[in-house]
Amino acid sequence: MDLLNYAFMQRALLAAVLVGITAPAVGIYLVQRRQALMGDGIGHVAMTGVGLGFLLSASPVWMATLVSVLGAVLMELIRWYGRTRGDIALAMLFYGGMAGGVLFINIAPGGSNANLTSYLFGSLSTVSPSDVRAICLLAAFVVLVTLGLRRQLFAVSQDEEFARVTGLPVRALNLLTAVTAAVTVTVAMRVVGLLLVSALMVVPVAAAQQLSRSFAATFAIAVAIGVSVTIGGTVTSYYQDVPPGATIVLLTIAAFVALTAVATPLARRRARAAAQPAGDPAECAIPAGRTAPDEIGV
Repeated sequence: MDLLNYAFMQRALLAAVLVGITAPAVGIYLVQRRQALMGDGIGHVAMTGVGLGFLLSASPVWMATLVSVLGAVLMELIRWYGRTRGDIALAMLFYGGMAGGVLFINIAPGGSNANLTSYLFGSLSTVSPSDVRAICLLAAFVVLVTLGLRRQLFAVSQDEEFARVTGLPVRALNLLTAVTAAVTVTVAMRVVGLLLVSALMVVPVAAAQQLSRSFAATFAIAVAIGVSVTIGGTVTSYYQDVPPGATIVLLTIAAFVALTAVATPLARRRARAAAQPAGDPAECAIPAGRTAPDEIGV
């Protein structure tokens, strides 16, 4: 493949693989917590970090990471204490993040909205060696958290009250999930873009759920879909000269539609099989009120 002869494509493909791994790895917990749009909100806040990076002549990736982490923590605090006015506070946070990004990048020396576009929708040619190093470090953090603490994070995502009774630090784990989501947004912004990254965090998980209800299988399938569509979108973007972020998201949605079409008849077949008498002795059957451990939904 001739695209591998170019250094910028090597960097873009490496970043795409890391994004394909990290986005669904975090997204599976957000979907379970019914916070599917959290990544979108963090993306709006991260725009302020990108603008500050240009204004202060600092790395936009690291500045966006700092600002998005602070924004994610603030979002969690609003969720805990906001009560009736929480939605208004979140709206002001999101729109303020967008407005701050546009303002800062326009008053920065040599800055313009054109500089912001590559961060909003992704760009292959602008992934620099320093960006790759930052993405690798941030992706390592995300993988370490999502895999190393998968049991605790899943327990909190399933039922916060039960997790609290068992002695888990629920608030600390919720904060860690929010921070990890913020880091994932900054990992993905150079490939997918801040405005589209939420789709890559949610849709692969939704697609994987069409085939499996167990956590481990859903996690593995979602990551496989994420890596496939990010590589496919990056390669397509190179050969067809189309925006990488939009291409990746459309491929992800196509994967969801395809898996749904495949899973629907399979689900009907399983339902018909379950309705037929199994013929097993009653004492060997799983009680009606119990669910097998590997059938826990995510």
